[in-house]
Amino acid sequence: MTQSANKTSASTANARRPWAVFRSFAGWRPADLSSDAIAGLTLAAIAIPEQMATARLAGFAPQIGFVALFAGAIGFAVFGDSRRVSVGADSTIAPIFAGVLAALGAAGPAHYAQAAATLGLSVGVVLMLGGALRFGFIADLLSIPVTTGFLVGIAGHILVSQAPSTLGLEPASGPLLQQAWSLAARLGESNPWTLVIGSGVLAVMIAGERFSPRFPAALIGVGLGGLATATLGLEARGVTTLGAVAGAAPHLSLPTISWDELRTVAPLTVIITLVVMAQTAATTRAFADSAAGPDVNRDFIGVGAANALAGLLGAFPLDASPPRTAILAETGAASQLAGVLCAAVALIVLVFGGQMLGHVPHAALAGVLLFIALRIIRVGVILDVWRRSHAEFLLIVATALAMIALPIQQGVSIGIIMSLLHGVWTTTRAQPIEFQRIPGTSIWWPRAPGAQGETTLGVMVIALQAPLSFLNAYDFRSAIERIASEDAPIRLIVIEADALVEIDYTGATVFADLIRRLRDRGVDVAIARLESVRAQKSLAQQGLIELIGHDHFFHSVQEAVDALAPRSSA
Repeated sequence: MTQSANKTSASTANARRPWAVFRSFAGWRPADLSSDAIAGLTLAAIAIPEQMATARLAGFAPQIGFVALFAGAIGFAVFGDSRRVSVGADSTIAPIFAGVLAALGAAGPAHYAQAAATLGLSVGVVLMLGGALRFGFIADLLSIPVTTGFLVGIAGHILVSQAPSTLGLEPASGPLLQQAWSLAARLGESNPWTLVIGSGVLAVMIAGERFSPRFPAALIGVGLGGLATATLGLEARGVTTLGAVAGAAPHLSLPTISWDELRTVAPLTVIITLVVMAQTAATTRAFADSAAGPDVNRDFIGVGAANALAGLLGAFPLDASPPRTAILAETGAASQLAGVLCAAVALIVLVFGGQMLGHVPHAALAGVLLFIALRIIRVGVILDVWRRSHAEFLLIVATALAMIALPIQQGVSIGIIMSLLHGVWTTTRAQPIEFQRIPGTSIWWPRAPGAQGETTLGVMVIALQAPLSFLNAYDFRSAIERIASEDAPIRLIVIEADALVEIDYTGATVFADLIRRLRDRGVDVAIARLESVRAQKSLAQQGLIELIGHDHFFHSVQEAVDALAPRSSA
């Protein structure tokens, strides 16, 4: 048996113990240490500048980004399942909670920090409960177009929020569009030195990514920016730096906030949790490292534990990161030890490297964030959606505009609502379609314009292309009754139920009423190809199998027609 097979076998065995810890280390061998060490050091070179920049984006001192990376690595390593998912400060959610909690900062920085820590703790608890209760399906409530629109809007917030640091201007206040207008009006006041540093870091990162995603372009760019500032005396020319960076090991403490502040944090918890669930599920699925497939629910528990630990360490909400996870996958990480080693390096820098970080310009970190903002805009997805579905392209545009034009929490809420409404609309559009037999075969297929198909006198074959629920049950009944009342005498309706994977109480009640109405008019009803075990169980529980009759369920449409058509036409 190969090493890979050993790991898969061990991982599968470990998965049978839902509450086992360190699941990502199943099958780990000392020979894997070198792979994890290389992956961890590579990730550290890329993640440390990014985490510092994202911490600033979240409204915290840059060094808190190290705490976030530490909490993400330890929490997920203990409770997560994936070997490669990287958890830490993330630019997707940082602008969302920073924009909402900004009002609390007016009462003092401590209030903002405590509220953000409480938010991290509450998001962690909800994520762990969601994973334990196997609520992974919630992550699918955000469609790809809506998620893409989110990222476009978030990129806009990052670009506008970091432009002042890049241009050497005082940040503007007010709504995002107002800030953008204010910056545009003051472009002539820009500091050329900060602009060179910020754009230089951006250029280094763009070139580095084209060379190799594993190239530590962020570290090199930020290092060069700090070196230039120190050697050329740019602080005297208006280039602001981090200054003295306090270095201290993180410690646990329970955050405290007032009831009024809790009223702000509670609804924000729901929004952040949904976004984290969606990104975690996407990351876990994209970088599945087990033959058994990803365990999204268990990874929710891991990310939840990371968030809870971040809250207790005085940091802020965390998320799974697709780019950092890709780095671990590309460098051959064998377990979460790679992430832990990366966090250990960050912790050493936090404790002993404060003086070294003091000359890092704010513009350099802004350059890192500008790169992230440009990278998270999924241009390929946007173009693909435009080619394949103009209606869903409008979802991208509407979500992005809501994120940019409205307060960010309202924009996120509108995006979530639009995603749900789009799902409802898609389900309610599922109308019954008529089937006909392909000539010379026993195959029944949806009727197509211009296609020559066969029918059976007095028989109509109908399929509903969606689960039967309160969303479409009444339209389904109306369509069937309309078909049954057409000029041609219909004596048998066969429901092709391949797509009927579920039926709820409303759907079952309306379907039962339809069957009774049809029988009163002399129309028999049969079910063919009901393959969903869930739907079969639901039909049995709600009495529909007894109502329809056990002898009216068939494995194929042709079987139903052969059995019942002569009787119905007699």
